[in-house]
Amino acid sequence: MLIYNPKNWFGTIFQFHKYDTVRKLTPLMCFMVVYSLVIAFWEIEYLHLSANSWVKNIPVMHSLLGFAISMLLVFRTNTAYDRWWEGRKLWGSLVNNSRNLAIKLSAMLEGDDDSRKFYRRMIPLYASALKDHLQSETTRLMLDEQAHPELASIDTNKHVPNQIASIMMQRAYLLYKHGKITGDQLIVLNGELSSFTDVCGACERIRNTPIPYSYSAFIKKFIFIYVMTLPFGYVFSLGYYVAPMVAFVFYVLASLELIAEEIEEPFGKDANDLPMHKMAENIQKNVNDLI
Repeated sequence: MLIYNPKNWFGTIFQFHKYDTVRKLTPLMCFMVVYSLVIAFWEIEYLHLSANSWVKNIPVMHSLLGFAISMLLVFRTNTAYDRWWEGRKLWGSLVNNSRNLAIKLSAMLEGDDDSRKFYRRMIPLYASALKDHLQSETTRLMLDEQAHPELASIDTNKHVPNQIASIMMQRAYLLYKHGKITGDQLIVLNGELSSFTDVCGACERIRNTPIPYSYSAFIKKFIFIYVMTLPFGYVFSLGYYVAPMVAFVFYVLASLELIAEEIEEPFGKDANDLPMHKMAENIQKNVNDLI
């Protein structure tokens, strides 16, 4: 995720990074310039159409549809940002829940070094496994070079975060069975461990439920038709200058759609996606300090 100074207008306006929409849309913008020039030449030099032709009414259509397309794009970007912000809140909850669990375990397991080491490894491992699970990568089970025999039963072909949560819960019940924690303490730990699964399920809901295809496809088709018909009506008022105007309009509309596509999936590896790896590292540092 990019960290920047929102008050630095000059740097924000004139700085281009490799994920900027200008770089992605440059080939299509060049195509729109060429396409607009061809339409302008065809109407002015070949058809010899005048400003009194029926084509002059096309801008009226664009004026009427401009409000509709603006509302669609506003709703599209707002929906995408809601998904991104919800993902950020969920990972914030995971960070807080990990801290709370570590604080309570540190108090409950005083003197039990083996159990303290176990949870010191497993709590950060859950965050790391959840990150890999959401990014559909092979889950890395080992966070350090030490052996972890308690992880031998984890099947990477199954739901790894659930298995890790299950192992932590089994260890809590084992502690209760051996009398190292009380029933009330077990209830407290059960609530904290259950919150991990709640966060995982909510993240999966965002990850596995994209914007409905028909809605996304309609916006793309709407933008395509809107931009492709722009040169026909504005040639008579702009002449060959219609080419850069159409390219700029296309850049604005397509950029909004590209931004929405990027942030609606907050668990990927794009520049504006959530820094889950960094947050998982922070969880590991916090847990090591607390336990």
